[in-house]
Amino acid sequence: MTTSSLSQHDSLFKKFLGDIAVARDFLEAHLPPHLRERCNLSTLAMESGSFIEDDLRTQCSDMLYSVQTKTGKGYIYTLIEHQSRPEKLMAWRLIRYSMAAMQRHLEQGNETLPVVIPLLFYHGTTSPYPYSTQWLDCFADPELAESVYTQAFPLVDITAMPDDEILSHRRVALLELVQKHIRTRDMLELAGDIARLLNLWSIPKEQFRSLMYYIAERGNTSDEAQFLQHIAVKAIDYQEDIMTIAEQLEAKGIQKGIQKGMQLGEQKGRQEGRQEGRQEGRQEGEHSASLKIARQLLTDGVSKSAIKRYTGLSDDELATLFDDGR
Repeated sequence: MTTSSLSQHDSLFKKFLGDIAVARDFLEAHLPPHLRERCNLSTLAMESGSFIEDDLRTQCSDMLYSVQTKTGKGYIYTLIEHQSRPEKLMAWRLIRYSMAAMQRHLEQGNETLPVVIPLLFYHGTTSPYPYSTQWLDCFADPELAESVYTQAFPLVDITAMPDDEILSHRRVALLELVQKHIRTRDMLELAGDIARLLNLWSIPKEQFRSLMYYIAERGNTSDEAQFLQHIAVKAIDYQEDIMTIAEQLEAKGIQKGIQKGMQLGEQKGRQEGRQEGRQEGRQEGEHSASLKIARQLLTDGVSKSAIKRYTGLSDDELATLFDDGR
């Protein structure tokens, strides 16, 4: 089928289905009864389909509508197939469209997903449409896919898992145990279990170093040096790495201390500067007030000695005032 033919099909479909009255009649006629009765088609409105991926847009004409349902706002999707031959994985493409509509719904500030009803309009030369529109049939093993995608996904919640169960998980036990307690327990308390797992299930040096740095950076360890020493004594194969890590952590700690000291020094300097500025400001203000009072006393004929006693001005400052007053 030529590009021109495709665009003609697309144009005609959109011309008709872009009319809400026509779209409403279309959905009244073709939506399955159990879905149609859940939708208030009088609220049908056209929505933008601009979020659809370009690679899909070139293959079919998409029309997206919103409609109020018994549980709130929902979406109905209608698609027209533009290929001369039916597409075996069309149901998967419909799912991709539906997911895109759901994502945009969330981006608009909604907190729950809308039900998106994909509806395929087909007018190819092969009749009837030969492929399933059940998206699970797109899998090599539909039964397995159904068992995965129609029930809750597996959850590995280590926060609720007993430590004894975690310790039985062989090579992944070390990761699970540390991440379960990284925020809530002193890692020094777990040093024995960590060392025992390291001896039971040897891990690559890179993993070991990553684990130690993770504990040092993210863990709550009351005595970091004692923790590392315990691991070194109990897990002999990692002693060399422990020494290197200890030196690096110590150097990092010193550097951190220097940086913190510099920051505190800068902060203290700024604070002292502000205090000094405020002090100077207060002194200047007080001096200006004293001069003003002295001028007024001078005008009132008060003696120089009395003005000096009242204002605290120096002899030179008073002499300047008296010269100006003449």
